[in-house]
Amino acid sequence: MSDDIPLGLLFGVLFLLVCLSAFFSSSETGMMSINRYRLNHQARSGEKPAQRVLHMLKRPDRLLGMILIGNNLVNNLAASIATVIAIHYLGEVSGPAVATLVLTIVILIFGEVTPKTYAAIKPAHIAYPASLVLAPLLRLFYPLVWLVNAISNGLLRLLGVKNIESGAEDLTRDELRTVVHEAGAMIPRRHQAMLLSILDLENVTVNDIMVPRHEIDGIDLDDDLGSILAQLRASQHTRLPIYKGDINNIIGILHLRNAARFLSKPEVTKAAIVQEAREPYFIPESTPLHTQLLNFQQHKRRIGIVVDEYGDVDGLVTLEDILEEIVGEFTTDVAGMHQDIHPQDDGSFVIDGTANIREINKMLGWQLPTDGPKTLNGLILEHLESFPDGPACLQLADTRMEVLQVKDNLITSARCWLLTRRATLTD
Repeated sequence: MSDDIPLGLLFGVLFLLVCLSAFFSSSETGMMSINRYRLNHQARSGEKPAQRVLHMLKRPDRLLGMILIGNNLVNNLAASIATVIAIHYLGEVSGPAVATLVLTIVILIFGEVTPKTYAAIKPAHIAYPASLVLAPLLRLFYPLVWLVNAISNGLLRLLGVKNIESGAEDLTRDELRTVVHEAGAMIPRRHQAMLLSILDLENVTVNDIMVPRHEIDGIDLDDDLGSILAQLRASQHTRLPIYKGDINNIIGILHLRNAARFLSKPEVTKAAIVQEAREPYFIPESTPLHTQLLNFQQHKRRIGIVVDEYGDVDGLVTLEDILEEIVGEFTTDVAGMHQDIHPQDDGSFVIDGTANIREINKMLGWQLPTDGPKTLNGLILEHLESFPDGPACLQLADTRMEVLQVKDNLITSARCWLLTRRATLTD
């Protein structure tokens, strides 16, 4: 009976079946490899192809069942036709073996590897047009697909897979960080840094970025009135804490914009200054930055007093401090960007012992540990385990530190440099 069928027709049908095999193979890879987040975005934007593909991917078992049924059907039919052609030319003895070998190579190259590789590289180019064909085929062969899926899903449940439907995949923080890094030129480098800084807000507390209590510039009501007024006129801050005698006894926060109300009067009293101050806003030292950012917004505040578990003042934090953690410092001049860091001609830096370690890392791009002491003085003392009697050296990873001055049980300054940078300059 096969002799009645023209060989040209058989070759044509075989070619068509190989093309269909390539279609099903590429459709499988394209559908499974498509970027789900981009697909969701395009679907929400109203793109019909994306909506169609997204709908089909909600039940991947049905989609894969349809694709594999079609792929196996055309491959088996192609094998039969190739055997008929081979028997015609080579006889019944060697024909089937040669047909199997040749068709395997043809299907592997033209029906599997090539189309699947292309689909993996450009999944949207395959998935969108393929959905126009797969959607009606899925409806046409639904009874067969349902039967195959029923058996397959039963086996999956035995393996512990309960939910067959494809749900939304949540990204972890580290995975989202990788997505931002791999965005490349699609997201400017500065915007990438801002996004990564937002992700890091949860790992940073107000204690890490606050102005320490000994650096707080405030108004002591125990000072004479002339000194207070001179301090108000010379202050570079817009808000100043007001306290009496000790920083732990904070009465309020004075906005210098309100100071004009009593400074314009012929007689200024300390009571008038206190009257213009706003009630202080206290923050626990362990509050994460992302939480404090929302608290500032909720309470309509821009400055808060950081206190420890005993209620003692540890420091001061402002809304601008948190924003700088996201957008970076508002100055880019390395020499003048921080008063505690002093660049030297040999590439090293003389750094004050009270300098915050996180500030040092941000300003200089270093990787000093931040999970322990908050200041350079504390970090050096932690590793030396005692107060040095004079100049001392230590090395933390690739950072070398030389203690320059110790005063009143405090390392007041140290010379620091990266070993690689210093070695390069010396060479």
